[in-house]
Amino acid sequence: MNAHHRKSNRLQRYDYSQAGYYFVTICTQHRKCLFGEIVEGHMIVNEAGKIIVRWWDETKNKFPNIELDEFVIMPNHVHGIIAIVGADLRVCPDSTEQGTTDKRSKQGEHIGSPLQEIIQWFKTMTTNEYIQRVKSGIFPPFKKRLWQRSFYDHVIRGEQSLNDVREYIQNNPLDWELDENNPANSL
Repeated sequence: MNAHHRKSNRLQRYDYSQAGYYFVTICTQHRKCLFGEIVEGHMIVNEAGKIIVRWWDETKNKFPNIELDEFVIMPNHVHGIIAIVGADLRVCPDSTEQGTTDKRSKQGEHIGSPLQEIIQWFKTMTTNEYIQRVKSGIFPPFKKRLWQRSFYDHVIRGEQSLNDVREYIQNNPLDWELDENNPANSL
């Protein structure tokens, strides 16, 4: 059997639902520039980009156990910091009241939504709305997927690291000419 196995960039045995700060980068498939352009170090967001920003902001309403920190949309990717702050009791009610034992509770793990679920929801919602606009002839089509299959994440450990990531995100449009995600740099 010739199966394709993708190497995960997730930390082995790390509970991505536990409280903490997570830096994420999500890229469009083939790094296609769909969300606007950088002009003189500033991101000019187009209509597709506005949809992405709106769904990013909506994420905190879907997952009440998170807070959104620094965020930037770029022509073909987004960078953001998600803080998981506590359990969403609507998703995993107290098992002692129901007379059952929750496997996660026994292991002492956090019971909120894991980072992967948060990002998957964001990608699904943005893709669905983008597809509606493609069908209406408003947005250009994409091939197979709007987003790459995975995403980059970094567990932020410490206040200095958090401040460094925030600065990186804020300066990302200024550094577009050097950005590895800039298609002009892949030539």
